[in-house]
Amino acid sequence: MTDQMTTMRGSCHCGKLNIEFSTAKHPADFHPRACDCSFCRKHGAAYISDPDGKLTFAQNHVGAIREYRQGSQAARLLLCGACGVLMGVVYDHSSGTYGAVNAGCLDGETGLGDAVAASPQLLTEDEKISRWLTLWVPNVAMVTRGV
Repeated sequence: MTDQMTTMRGSCHCGKLNIEFSTAKHPADFHPRACDCSFCRKHGAAYISDPDGKLTFAQNHVGAIREYRQGSQAARLLLCGACGVLMGVVYDHSSGTYGAVNAGCLDGETGLGDAVAASPQLLTEDEKISRWLTLWVPNVAMVTRGV
């Protein structure tokens, strides 16, 4: 851990969606979790998160965020409605919205560690939710900027 927050930024291909992920962890300490479900595999998704971090999904045009649910239907996968890039995933809990970033959406050389396989489809719905509440960023902000 470092003493100050580092903010990693990213966007979809067309720029209608942006993400800001702030963390006190060093980027090399992150090993993106490459989900092995068919949806995430087809999108090349590998997720990072920090339960002590901050995460904002921002749409630059109203209606730019599209959502998709699969499997247990508990989590919302967030995609750009224009270019189709999978930006991240969120789960709405009574204590707030928790989320993770698709590391492939981050701009520039992030210096992240190597990806590791994750198999959430082997978990029950309760086990998935428990894992999300432990690993993901709490109190995710969803904002609209522009028109």
